[in-house]
Amino acid sequence: MTQERVPTADPITLEVVDLMARLVGLFHREYEEAAAARSLTGAQAKVLALLRRGPMPMRHIAQTLSCEPSNITGIVDRLEGRGFVTRESDPQDRRVKLVVATDSGRAASAELRESLNFAREPLAALEGDERAQLRDLLRRMLDSTGTPPAPEQGR
Repeated sequence: MTQERVPTADPITLEVVDLMARLVGLFHREYEEAAAARSLTGAQAKVLALLRRGPMPMRHIAQTLSCEPSNITGIVDRLEGRGFVTRESDPQDRRVKLVVATDSGRAASAELRESLNFAREPLAALEGDERAQLRDLLRRMLDSTGTPPAPEQGR
């Protein structure tokens, strides 16, 4: 049996990974605090954020958030109870229920997103063209993984 050699990452790649991990940690902490300030769990806020892309089946939400469909059912039940989402039949397949953000849900998601300051301060250190370049590089990285694009913002 031959042993495959895993290529070692170069020092720049290792540093980029460490820097991204620090940024993700900052984002996660602030995101959870912003959600809690609006009486939402982080998972509820993430579902509302996903629905900015448009209505989607709970199965797709569960796959995107890497969690069990039964967890999404509970999250959607609580969001529906607050009037933030509804369930509607998929016009393409009436057996499938789509989760749809209501006006209140879209407003809550937009307010939460607007309240996130963690990225504004570090990004303010970059010029406009540098921010655009960073955005384009991040999109390219995500595109290489097959991750669906986020909704278009401010273009």
